Amino acid sequence: MGKLSKSQTLILLIFLITVWGINWPLSKIALAHTPPVLFSGLRTLLGGLLLLIVAIPRYKHLRFRETWFIYLISAVVNVILYYGLQTIGLNYLPAGLFSAIVFLQPVLVGLFSWMWLGESMYGLKVLGLVLGFAGVGVISSGSGVSGHISVSGILLALGSALSWALGTVFVKKVGPSVDAIWLVTLQLITGGLVMTLGGSVVESWSDIDWNVAFVLCLLFISIFVIAIGWIVFYKLIDSGEASKVASYTFLIPLVAIIIGTLFLNEPFTLSLVIGLVLIVGSIYFVNRKPKKLEILSEKPDAM
Repeated sequence: MGKLSKSQTLILLIFLITVWGINWPLSKIALAHTPPVLFSGLRTLLGGLLLLIVAIPRYKHLRFRETWFIYLISAVVNVILYYGLQTIGLNYLPAGLFSAIVFLQPVLVGLFSWMWLGESMYGLKVLGLVLGFAGVGVISSGSGVSGHISVSGILLALGSALSWALGTVFVKKVGPSVDAIWLVTLQLITGGLVMTLGGSVVESWSDIDWNVAFVLCLLFISIFVIAIGWIVFYKLIDSGEASKVASYTFLIPLVAIIIGTLFLNEPFTLSLVIGLVLIVGSIYFVNRKPKKLEILSEKPDAM
């Protein structure tokens, strides 16, 4: 995948943050009409099958014999664990608290990228990652963390965050070895099949209420959030530092809550404003390189 210009990066970031933010309230609506595992399987499988139409003409880029393990690992961490744990966990915790824990992911990506990808780690980046996580926590504390707090729900949220972080760093590491369209297509189909089959065993298809609201949520999430969203995310990760791209995902819970405020009659609170300030500060610090590093990066290679 080629590098992106600043304007292309901005457009893709706005798209991704918007649709992934909308995903949270839409998923909550959909889960009122369907068992969680079946829903998780259906949305990913449908997204993968839709992408297959685009991927088939690119069959020469598949190279399945050489790269099958990459597709398998990506399917496990980015789909089966991430979506599976997330969908089940939303039934144990309020959405605000659950999203706050899941968005420990950018902090983990920053740490893992430093450990395994050789990305720089410095004080401003650490400060930014901490501020972003704090911002998500402040937003969530004032927008829906009332209710029963389940240890199982917290563990599921932590598992979802860890799998997403590991998957992000893994794809950044091996991305040049595989075709992005085929990577997303196969991870969605594989993960979707596993979760759909698992849901068929532990849940009942008759419990799905195929009403207009559920079908529209399912279609929007499958097409924009999952199929197109993952391609955009991988494109951004491939084009820049994983930790810096991940820092922008701190905005996703903010978008989710704004959508809830505008369309679901949820309150606009002071915590939302404070959280926004912290998140903006987070993105600024993560993406600002210290002067010493800027000088070093501008120097020509001595070799």
